[in-house]
Amino acid sequence: MRHRKTTVKLGRKQPHRDAMLAAQVCSLITYGRIRTTVPKAKASRRMAEKMITLGKKGTLAARRQALAELHQEVPVRDLFARLAPGFADRKGGYTRIVRLARRRATDSSEMAILEWTNYVPPAPKEPKAAKADAKPAAEAAAAGAKA
Repeated sequence: MRHRKTTVKLGRKQPHRDAMLAAQVCSLITYGRIRTTVPKAKASRRMAEKMITLGKKGTLAARRQALAELHQEVPVRDLFARLAPGFADRKGGYTRIVRLARRRATDSSEMAILEWTNYVPPAPKEPKAAKADAKPAAEAAAAGAKA
């Protein structure tokens, strides 16, 4: 019986599973949101929320624990400097899972977006038409200089 066994196996052995979840949490820290399957998102969420809790502590021991879990310096630095202070007034629930449509191309698995609750999508890029308008203005200025 699996009473009180909370480890989600994800069809992988422990070292592979730990490395995969650490890589997903590092990507979440770096990009703010990741697209993955629902079981992986749920497993990554547990690790991500524990990393935010360590980041809120801000001690050297907490930084070393986070580095031991994630194995990458740059995301740990971002976690402690940029991300954790943004959750200082929040007591939990740092991530959200948004379910998407099933994957159509291969195995029809449920997909989801895992993101921080304070995630703000980047502003849309300006359309190429605006850049095209800048060219004639520059040409007109050059023509005016020649006259």
